[in-house]
Amino acid sequence: MAEVKSPAIRKIGVLTSGGDCAGLNAVIRAVTDAAAGRGWDVVGLRNGHLGLLNDPPDILPLNADSVRGDLLRAGGTVLGTTTKSDPFKFPGPDGATSDRSGEVRAAIGKLGLDALVVIGGDGSMRLFDRLLAGIGIPWVGVPKTIDNDVPGTEFAVGFFTAVEIVGQSLDRLASHAASHRRIMVLEVMGRDSGFIALFGGIAGGADVILMPEFPYDLDAVAAHVRKITHDRPNPVLVVVAEGVSPPAGDRRKGSNVGIAIAHGLQQRTGFDTRCTVLGHVQRGGTPVMFDRLLATAMGARAVHVLAAGENQRMVAWRAGLVTEIPLADVVTGPRFVAKDSQLIRTARRLGTYVGEL
Repeated sequence: MAEVKSPAIRKIGVLTSGGDCAGLNAVIRAVTDAAAGRGWDVVGLRNGHLGLLNDPPDILPLNADSVRGDLLRAGGTVLGTTTKSDPFKFPGPDGATSDRSGEVRAAIGKLGLDALVVIGGDGSMRLFDRLLAGIGIPWVGVPKTIDNDVPGTEFAVGFFTAVEIVGQSLDRLASHAASHRRIMVLEVMGRDSGFIALFGGIAGGADVILMPEFPYDLDAVAAHVRKITHDRPNPVLVVVAEGVSPPAGDRRKGSNVGIAIAHGLQQRTGFDTRCTVLGHVQRGGTPVMFDRLLATAMGARAVHVLAAGENQRMVAWRAGLVTEIPLADVVTGPRFVAKDSQLIRTARRLGTYVGEL
C-alpha cells in the first residue's frame, strides 16, 4: 500500500500494545517531550486498542510536565497494555466473536488525532498495520519486546533489562550450585526465539544454553555435563528457553520444560539437579540504562519521522544508530537466532553446549 504523506500535525496519540516490559514509560516520556517541543498535543491511549473500544475512549492527556520526574526509570506502562481481544474477532459475553475494528477507527477519528505512535512487538505492528489501513492517519512503530524478535532491528526496548535479570539470576544460582555441587537449570522466556537465553546465558557463564531454534539431545547434554565436571558432582548452569521441546520420552503433563530437563539430567548423570523458572520476573522492574537510552532515542526519532511527513515506518537500532525502516520489512516476523550468528560462534568457542549442529 502506498504511504500516506502527513498533513500538518497538531495532535498525536501514543499507546503501548502487547506484552509489558521495562522501558515503555521511557518511550512515552520521549514521545511526549519531543512532540510537546514541536507544539503538538499528546494523548495517551489506555490499554492498547481496548481503550479505543470504550465510549468515550479511555485516554490520558500527556504534556511535558506530566512526564517529568520518575517516568524515565519506572517499570511497566502508565498507559496499560493488552495481549487479548483481537478487534477483528472480538469475543462477546456469549462466546461469539464480532468485528469491532470499525469502532477502533471511529474512536481515532473522534479524538481528532493527526498521527499515532504504536509501541509494540511484531504482532502489534501487524495488528495496527491492518487496523489503520485506508483511514489516512500516519503512524510510526517503536519496537519493544523482551524476546528481541522484532524483524529489522538489532535490539528492542525491554530486551536488555530481561537479559540483566537472567544474568543476575545466574550469578545467584552459581553460588548456590557451588555450595551444593548441583546442576541448576534456569528456565527463561522465549517462546519462539532464543535471544534472552543466548545473551543472558553467555553473560551469566552458562555451561548449556537451549533455544527453540536449535534441536538438542538430552543424552548429549548429560554427556557434556559429565565431561566438563570430570564425571564428578560439580556446579553446572543450564539455561533453557521456555519454547524448547520437552525431552524425548517425557510424558509428564503440566510441567515446565525446564523442570522436565532438570529431571532428565538428574536421571542421566546422577547429580542433584534443581530448576528455577523466572517467568514474569523478566518483564518487570526498573529498566537498565541501555533500555532507557534505546527507548529515549527511539521515542524521539518516532516524532521526527512523523514530522518529516513519513508513514508506516518503524524506528530501529542498526549498527549503533537509530534509523527507521518500512513496516513492510517488519510485519513478516518474528525474528530468530541465526545458526551462524556471532554469539552462537562465541558460545561454541567457549565450549558451551548450544544444541546440535
